[in-house]
Amino acid sequence: MTSPLARTPLYDWHAAHGGRLVDFAGWEMPVQYTSIVAEHTATRTACGLFDVSHMARFRFTGPHARDYLEGLVTRRVADMRPGQIRYALVTNDQGGILDDVLVYCLPHRGPKSDTEHAAGDVDFAMVVNASNRAKIAAWIAHHIAGHNGVNFLDRTLETAMIAVQGPRAIEMAQPLVEHDLASMKYYTGARTKIAGHEALVSRTGYTGEDGVELVIQNGDAASVWEELIAAGATAAGLGARDTLRLEAAMPLYGHELSEQIDPIQAGLNFAVNLKDRQFPGRDALEKRLADPTTPRRVGLVLAGKRVPREGYALLRGSAQVGAVTSGTFSPTLEKPIAMGYVAPDCAQIATTLEVDIRGRTEPAQIVELPFYTRQTST
Repeated sequence: MTSPLARTPLYDWHAAHGGRLVDFAGWEMPVQYTSIVAEHTATRTACGLFDVSHMARFRFTGPHARDYLEGLVTRRVADMRPGQIRYALVTNDQGGILDDVLVYCLPHRGPKSDTEHAAGDVDFAMVVNASNRAKIAAWIAHHIAGHNGVNFLDRTLETAMIAVQGPRAIEMAQPLVEHDLASMKYYTGARTKIAGHEALVSRTGYTGEDGVELVIQNGDAASVWEELIAAGATAAGLGARDTLRLEAAMPLYGHELSEQIDPIQAGLNFAVNLKDRQFPGRDALEKRLADPTTPRRVGLVLAGKRVPREGYALLRGSAQVGAVTSGTFSPTLEKPIAMGYVAPDCAQIATTLEVDIRGRTEPAQIVELPFYTRQTST
């Protein structure tokens, strides 16, 4: 007997509005409504609306929560201020990636004394990939043993999460959100009210566009979603989310990231703080920094129209030098793009390789990442 798929609080809306529902990490999720290209383009040009309630949402409270997380993730937590959000990785003892996560530092909820406010009393939250929820929860529980003063809560099923993404995202979300969104810097968050109810807003996303992510109570999800649709946002599924993140060169767990890949070869050095810190895999990663032989993540653009897919071999001459991890036809660039791992002597920008696409090779040039960068006002 297989377990029934989990459903987000927005499942009924997806089913009623033509969402093509698929099994994604044990959740019944919409992959598209009309077409991936249309939803992708709407996000790049106006505003796309994504149900990301399947992402795991963890909460850490207690006087030692900061110290505990400082010893768990690759990115420094000790100096985080209320409102800051940092991209980090959870690594195993060998330095392999268990997951990539967002760590939120939030003002403590509830009344506090002046002394506690002065001490910077805060709570922490973490957003985890849906496919890794059970694994990371078990890893957290294993490492929390012996840490008094740390409380761990899995709030995934209590809340919904909606991503509002695109050049008009702030404009469309603001009427619902009490906090001034335009004043928020990228990778910051705030406790606020959304549609009159307690909620969390963060200026984050996984599309390469500006926007916010809203964490709200389950009972508020449908009304907030419908108000955003009424404001002009386009419902978008996981298919467009994948093409958008690939254009922005954002790695995806299970493709660019895995327990067999470490953050250094993935090009995520910015999210690894080694100095004066200890966390699982820390010493292994320090050794990796000095190892010039490990494969490197690269971006590839193909000259033709054939699309490279995960697992396709990357060749130089007759020798395989790597493999594709993600590929698509880019709706924005109107050409096939891919990410993959190659031997370091093949990773230089402008190097030409061949992709074996079902027995026929296509030329591909290594290019700088990301493939797409949104235009920002000056």
